Amino acid sequence: MRFLQKSGRIRLLSFIFFGAKPIALDTRGGTPVRTALGAAFLALALSFSTAFASDRTPGQAAIASAHPLATEAGMTILEQGGNAFDAAVAVAAALAVVEPTGSGLGGGGFFLLHRASDSLYTMIDAREKAPLAASRDMFLDEKGDPVRGLSTETALAAGIPGEPAALGYLAEKYGRLPLSKSLAPAIRLAREGFPLYPRLQAGIRFKKDDFRKSPDTARVFLVKGEVPPLGHVIRQPELARTLELLAREGAQAFYEGPFARRLVAGVRKLGGIWSEEDLRQYRVVEREPIVGEYRGARIISASPPASGGIALVNALNILEGFDLESLDPATRIHVIVEAMRRVHRDRAIYLGDPDFVKVPTEMLTSQFYADGQRASLRLDRATPSASLPGIESIGAQGTHTTHFSVIDSEGNRVAATITLNLWFGTGLMVPGTGILLNNQMDDFVIKPGTPNAYQLIGAEANAIAPGKRMLSSSTPTFVESERGVMIAGTPGGSRIIGMVLLAVLDFMAGRSASEIVSAPRFHHQYFPDVLLFEPGAFDQELQQALRQRGHELREGRERWGNLQVVVWDYASGRVEAASDPRGQSGEDVY
Repeated sequence: MRFLQKSGRIRLLSFIFFGAKPIALDTRGGTPVRTALGAAFLALALSFSTAFASDRTPGQAAIASAHPLATEAGMTILEQGGNAFDAAVAVAAALAVVEPTGSGLGGGGFFLLHRASDSLYTMIDAREKAPLAASRDMFLDEKGDPVRGLSTETALAAGIPGEPAALGYLAEKYGRLPLSKSLAPAIRLAREGFPLYPRLQAGIRFKKDDFRKSPDTARVFLVKGEVPPLGHVIRQPELARTLELLAREGAQAFYEGPFARRLVAGVRKLGGIWSEEDLRQYRVVEREPIVGEYRGARIISASPPASGGIALVNALNILEGFDLESLDPATRIHVIVEAMRRVHRDRAIYLGDPDFVKVPTEMLTSQFYADGQRASLRLDRATPSASLPGIESIGAQGTHTTHFSVIDSEGNRVAATITLNLWFGTGLMVPGTGILLNNQMDDFVIKPGTPNAYQLIGAEANAIAPGKRMLSSSTPTFVESERGVMIAGTPGGSRIIGMVLLAVLDFMAGRSASEIVSAPRFHHQYFPDVLLFEPGAFDQELQQALRQRGHELREGRERWGNLQVVVWDYASGRVEAASDPRGQSGEDVY
């Protein structure tokens, strides 16, 4: 581990820099599908000034992740000759061990990549898929109403995992080192253990009763049925053996053969509907990222079934019509909220798995569409969400994911958002594997207009179908400007898009990585029609000014998100990584 002396205290960093000039501080069988968003988007990407994608190299590497041991794992792999993609494998696998609240081999996610040697931009879609036995109304009772907890707390809630396939694919196609080497730090952490820290302890406390219903989960995270004390060493020998299998035989061993059969048998014993065919059919998909422009900067972000890229570019297109830095605080927040409101409305109506539904990407990311949205925006008055044509919410029924950002000394980059969905996913562990089941099926529209665990609503575009990938709010993002490069992303469920939007605006305003991750946050998501803000983010004068415009305000009880940012500044040559202080504080953040 690395330590930094600061203000008389030793502070464990969850980001590490190193490089030429040290600074202070498908393995799944067959070729994956690569999808394109159309010639218009490729032309847009190529039309930007080549100044942002020149032959500059940072000469330094930086990693920002949610846990210092995961960052240390990535650093170790870079020091052993790996590139950013090898480091991403190491960080993701280590997070599966040390941050099981947010991700794991039983989950999936999105890996946004930039390869410096040929200026390639791509996204690896490792989103989970609905089992082949899934059906549109599988979580409804005989009256057509959602059954409480069925899509979040049972094995039926688990989609087919994509993270193991992604790790194998990253290593084989983009990395320099064998998967066995990149997985070695995670294997060691799982076998030897790590000390229980405050945030993980809070998560265990929150899920204690659920863990008691799963003997395998309880054996790992509880001591005699109770929450262990801080510093207790968490060891996961079964997870270590699963990682060793992947290291020895490749990711395909997860999806075919004896382990796959044991995995399916275990899930079915827990009440799930997985089949061996589900695992055999799973493939990661390479997709063209969403590309946009904001005030001369290029924005590269995740494409569907991640909704974040389209929503981010759409929101920035709306906001480009305002000089945000010249506006008074209340007006600036007001117009950002109005942009958030509109892009979340579009998310609810239009977005889903592009392999199943036609997503109107070109429309939603066009300047002309944003011009129309901006025309309905009043500076003196909030737009009631119910007045926007769309989906009416018919009543509401933790938000844990993880993100990491990597840049190596050559300029290769990774922004990865990976997840199990809610705290520890379902909290159910497949016997003998160390793998926690996700509850991503809740990210489908269980019933049109009915909010999920994040109070997000949706329409038929995101309805359940066998083999379909559920919609996500993930927003791993690169920003390239005359100033330099930002790599960013965060967990936070429905709040992810807004957090990354605020991060982009702060980067464009010249703020440092540490300032970006520390800034106060606010959020709006169309329904519920409420402007939520972190404790203390708005003073009384600001609250009054926003209420006068018609906003309903609600001060949150907790702070939220765990933003991980790397900034490469061209002028100074400095590479700065910063981890959200919310994630380091040990408080219960969302």
